[in-house]
Amino acid sequence: MPDHRKQLPIAVSVGDPAGIGPDIIIECWRRRSAEPLPPFYVLADPRQLRQRAAMLGADVPVRSVEPERAAETFPDALPVVALSKQFNDACGTIDSSNAPGIIEAIDRGVADAVGGRASALVTAPISKKTLYDAGFRHPGHTEYLGALAERIAGAPAQPVMMLAGPKLKVVPVTIHIPLADVPAALTGELIVQTGATVAHDLRTRFGIERPRLAIAGLNPHAGESGALGLEDDVVVRPAVETLAARGLTVRGPLPADTMFHDRARAQYDAAICMYHDQALIPAKALGFDDSVNVTLGLPFIRTSPDHGTAFDIAGSGKAEPASMVAALRMAAAMAEHSRAVVVS
Repeated sequence: MPDHRKQLPIAVSVGDPAGIGPDIIIECWRRRSAEPLPPFYVLADPRQLRQRAAMLGADVPVRSVEPERAAETFPDALPVVALSKQFNDACGTIDSSNAPGIIEAIDRGVADAVGGRASALVTAPISKKTLYDAGFRHPGHTEYLGALAERIAGAPAQPVMMLAGPKLKVVPVTIHIPLADVPAALTGELIVQTGATVAHDLRTRFGIERPRLAIAGLNPHAGESGALGLEDDVVVRPAVETLAARGLTVRGPLPADTMFHDRARAQYDAAICMYHDQALIPAKALGFDDSVNVTLGLPFIRTSPDHGTAFDIAGSGKAEPASMVAALRMAAAMAEHSRAVVVS
């Protein structure tokens, strides 16, 4: 087994305590030797984690620690950095009283990652409804992390969401907006910023020396020379040309319906799509259990399981931890690549 005492641990925010976040975190710790996994600690309510472990019939010792003691604690107990807020553990129930603790866990995880107490942040799933009912005004996790990064690091951040799995890495340019709003939100500048961020982080955090990017068109058949929409020729193509002029290896706009078969995927390292479902449908079809949500463009590493809170099975023992395992492993690998870049 690796010597965890010499490793900087990963911070894990517990997510919505009424969902499967606690379940998959507990199961990951139980699999720490068989998998194996990097050391991590959980930002959570220790009492609630003990209750959930008991509900699951899992013999998991939960130990309150500070981040500096997490790695040495990890082999023998699940390290938990206690929040100031306590949770109401009602499995499967949306409870806005839990929102302050959910947000505190994210805030402290970001602060630990930026401050060097953690090598990365892995976030368990949140329920937007739980947070919205408590007055949360950010569209989602990704956007909130961008705002936090700017506040803590003191520099602007443009968060970019990537779904990364063994078969596909894919990025949506527009994320949590209605489909009807996509054409107006899609600009050449946004495509260029997204492509540049993806290429930079593929080099510095994934170890891909010269990333190859494939850019999807917005319309069917990438607009078919204007017959099926003008956006691909007016917005997307000039953005692709700008990225190429900056020295990036990039192709597009490409018809999205022919971008994701085996031979097509062999020609690029990441696909950049124009809207949420255009990106996430192929990503989840090709790797539902082992894909990871990665936020690029931040001054710290953040990954997350590629699934939601699954309120309907919380506390049942049916939650599959594969995506959380993948998120922890990917965060550790990204941290290692980042260290190698700094050293070189």
